[in-house]
Amino acid sequence: MAEELKDTIAQSLECPVCLTTFTDPKILSCSHTYCKVCLEKLLESRGDDQMIRCPVCRADTQVPNQDVSQLPASLAFRNLIEDVKNQHQICTNCDSEDKPKAVVYCQDCGNYLCITCHNMHSQWKNFVDHEIIAMSEISSGKVSIRRYRKCRKHPKEDEECFCSNCKRFTCFRCAVMEHKDQGHQVIESATYESHHTKTIEEVKFKVEKKQSCFRNYIDLIDEQKKCVGDAMKHCTYDINKAYDEAVRQLTEKREILLGEVKGKTERVEEALEEMKKSAQQRINHLTTIAEMVTNRRNAPVDMDTLAVYDTLCEDLQEALNQENPDYEQPNKTCRNAKSSLFERNIGKDELGLGKIVNELVKSIALPTKDSMNVMINTPDGRMAVGCGGEARGVNIFSADGHLQQTVLKDVTIHALGFLSDGRCVVIDNSNTVALYTPEFTKLDVMFETLKYDEGGFSNLTVDSDDLVYVSYRKPKKILVFSSAGGQAIKEIPCHGYEPRQIISYNDSLIISSYNTVRLIDKEGDVKHTLTKPSNTYPDAAVSQSNTILIATVEYNEGLVSIDEYTDELEHIHNLVNEYKIEKPIKRNWYYLQQYRSGEIAFCTPDNLYIIIT
Repeated sequence: MAEELKDTIAQSLECPVCLTTFTDPKILSCSHTYCKVCLEKLLESRGDDQMIRCPVCRADTQVPNQDVSQLPASLAFRNLIEDVKNQHQICTNCDSEDKPKAVVYCQDCGNYLCITCHNMHSQWKNFVDHEIIAMSEISSGKVSIRRYRKCRKHPKEDEECFCSNCKRFTCFRCAVMEHKDQGHQVIESATYESHHTKTIEEVKFKVEKKQSCFRNYIDLIDEQKKCVGDAMKHCTYDINKAYDEAVRQLTEKREILLGEVKGKTERVEEALEEMKKSAQQRINHLTTIAEMVTNRRNAPVDMDTLAVYDTLCEDLQEALNQENPDYEQPNKTCRNAKSSLFERNIGKDELGLGKIVNELVKSIALPTKDSMNVMINTPDGRMAVGCGGEARGVNIFSADGHLQQTVLKDVTIHALGFLSDGRCVVIDNSNTVALYTPEFTKLDVMFETLKYDEGGFSNLTVDSDDLVYVSYRKPKKILVFSSAGGQAIKEIPCHGYEPRQIISYNDSLIISSYNTVRLIDKEGDVKHTLTKPSNTYPDAAVSQSNTILIATVEYNEGLVSIDEYTDELEHIHNLVNEYKIEKPIKRNWYYLQQYRSGEIAFCTPDNLYIIIT
């Protein structure tokens, strides 16, 4: 009876949040007690609020200066904990009344053992694998023991049942006598604990997914800050160069211009920093609550701990239900800063260095005319333009239009794609598919594709599972390959239309064919169709916000318009309206993409246009 009383006291000294013995217990205004560290985590999850909501009764307690240490300490609990720790644990296995002091605890038997009983226990073959813990480790707090739930009304009975309505563990006899009425749902304790563990894992997965969403949002903000910084650097460089060439009288003008650029970019950087700070607070909020939910090793065993668990789960669900960040906001915020250029006063009578202007469209001439065959995003956020004919190779451009790198100079690029690990998939002019390392070294991987005389012009795309989709105009079909090469693992029919351009989109494919854009599933069935006038050439791309962008080119007039559509090809809004481009000399072949940092790239056979939206 004394041992049962001692176990009951020890269980009453456990914090309902962390389910371990109180450490520096503090009392809330509602009289409930928690560990100081647990209260600090609860306060942190409320952001800048100075109120703690009790997880058991949900009453609010004000925390002076957000300092939990200023809350009153529970001296009674603290002294009782010390008394329990200082008591010698006696052997629970000996039959004699004068029981000796225990030296170990068996986690599997649930007994404290003296030296004699420990030696006997160790000699039994069936007990060899039992987990034995020294009393010194238990008293030091390094190891926690597993508690075996016993019914308070029937101390010899295990609490092997759980009533979902009463939220109580109970023995079988109590379940039959007290929980047999309609409305009581009794299940095995093991079933409840299994469900509890599964729920924890599901919550953990949702939290990780939400955190990943906000981390991606922070990465986007960092990229936008870098773009803003790059724009400032370019302007500053041009301004300094003009200053060095001018006379001393231009110093004042120079300082005014630098101040204008700095003021514009600093305001944008401050706005971006606020967005980043807000997103990081959301992550910290999710992390704090999730840790308190997912780190609960033991299932709740009484009303208070169940109330704590329910409250924490509600708080976590509240956080998970909050809207995802607006990925378009950073792009809109720094639009003007990214488009800033310095225009010098060359050949003008006005005394001054020049002025800051905003250029929303940059036109970059490709290194060679009439050579572009494909344009695709690189894994590091740049834009790769593949060239055919005598030009060959892949030209890689930054978001501000600078040609930074040319690779695969000896390969005629007809189509191009990237796997998730950075490897590059290329189709050459003979329809041979080759695989290259992220450093553009050719790998010994063979794909059994259709040659040009059999398949005609081909194109490719790569989906999120690293499957390679190769489209062929002549037989009007798409072959699907694994990244390991070999034979096609699947064939998708195009039902009479030519797949000129192909893009992976979620669980679907976007097919551009003359004046029609089709959204098909991966069995070849058309889900949605968008048809433009016969004299236009629509080209599609996937936006950073996972909508569909479609560029429509009026070839005869040399005008391009770009619109945004839903995943059902329903129009959202216009982004670019009839922008005048330089008409290609020979081919009406176009590509549309969007940089990870938000700029839209539109490529003709001769020029790359970067549009800041």
